[in-house]
Amino acid sequence: MELLFLLLVSGTWSLTGAQFYYQGLVEYVENRLLALEDRMQLWHDQTQRCHTELQDFQKQTSEAVDGLGGEHGALLRDLEGAAVRLDRLEREMDHVEAQNSPRACTNKADKVVEQEAWGLEEGRGDEEEEEEWEELDSTVSDCVDIIAAIRSVKILKRVGGPKGMWTRDPQSSEVYVFNGTSGDSVYRFSSVADFSRSVGLSSGRQIALPSRWGGLGGAVYNGYLYYIQQGAGADVQVVKYDLLSESVTDVAMFPVESLAAVYKLNPETVADLAADDEGLWLLYAASDSELNIHLAKMDAGTLDIEQIWDTRCPREKAEAAFVVCGTVYVVYNTRLASRSRVECVFDVNDMVQSEEAPLLYFPRRYGAHSSLKYNPEEKQLYAWDDGYQIIYRLTMKRKLLV
Repeated sequence: MELLFLLLVSGTWSLTGAQFYYQGLVEYVENRLLALEDRMQLWHDQTQRCHTELQDFQKQTSEAVDGLGGEHGALLRDLEGAAVRLDRLEREMDHVEAQNSPRACTNKADKVVEQEAWGLEEGRGDEEEEEEWEELDSTVSDCVDIIAAIRSVKILKRVGGPKGMWTRDPQSSEVYVFNGTSGDSVYRFSSVADFSRSVGLSSGRQIALPSRWGGLGGAVYNGYLYYIQQGAGADVQVVKYDLLSESVTDVAMFPVESLAAVYKLNPETVADLAADDEGLWLLYAASDSELNIHLAKMDAGTLDIEQIWDTRCPREKAEAAFVVCGTVYVVYNTRLASRSRVECVFDVNDMVQSEEAPLLYFPRRYGAHSSLKYNPEEKQLYAWDDGYQIIYRLTMKRKLLV
């Protein structure tokens, strides 16, 4: 009996201990769940607050973007208006320059006037007393034309690299293209129209030369191609290539102290050949320390140097030059390409004084000229401007001596 009582008491205590254990476990789980619910509520509140702040930020950003869009539109309209005004101003400048042509002056004893002015004096009849006039007796160049203005501009096409050269033989209609700043071939087209219609340079006939040309100083004159070959050291060679027989007929060594760029803005060109009404000319720099551009008159047949001048035109900021009737026109620009302009003029006859000649501006197009080649038959320039091939038609006037 006692044993049974003890067993009942022991079982009761066991059940009571298990009950307390499970009750404590349940309370612990409930507390953990409550803690989790509190954290979830906290996260929910924080998420809600972040969502609200994000909406406010999106609203502010949208308002700021709308405001910037409006300001950008206004700025764009202002820039477009400025571009229109600038274009109108350049056109007006071109018109003014065309109407008021540059007057190239000589020294105090001489004066260069224009043919139109002489015709005006003749048309006045008896109103004013006529004066005697005579042409300048030139010992180097008999041509008396000077550039008055750029009459028109024609953008032919865009082909090849940013730098190059193209020109036309004055005695034929054929066009020759030098692509890049060096190479061993040139491209020939039957005419300017044929070149204009071509898809690319491969449409023309490729002429393989026996040696490489360097720089953009080539020229085509009376059926011959003249180009600059840079030899070892400081040697500069002028190569005369017969386009009919496709062979080299002559090579002339032109000694210089160093391979100095004749134009500082186009350092690839160490010498520049130019053809005009009087024949073949060579523009070069004697050395890298030389500040000015030098001019040499060449015999187109033998490549002999007939005479040399110091043009007194600086190489600094020069981008190209060309020769018209024995007068050198040096075109200047800036390293950040701006508007090209003639700032220095040198006449082998000492008729034109550079410091007295007004500026001649080129209408701004793309960048800066890598080459300018004059055609005396057409009175126009063949230009290469940032890969664009451009033709400048010139207005010429005669120089008359008092």
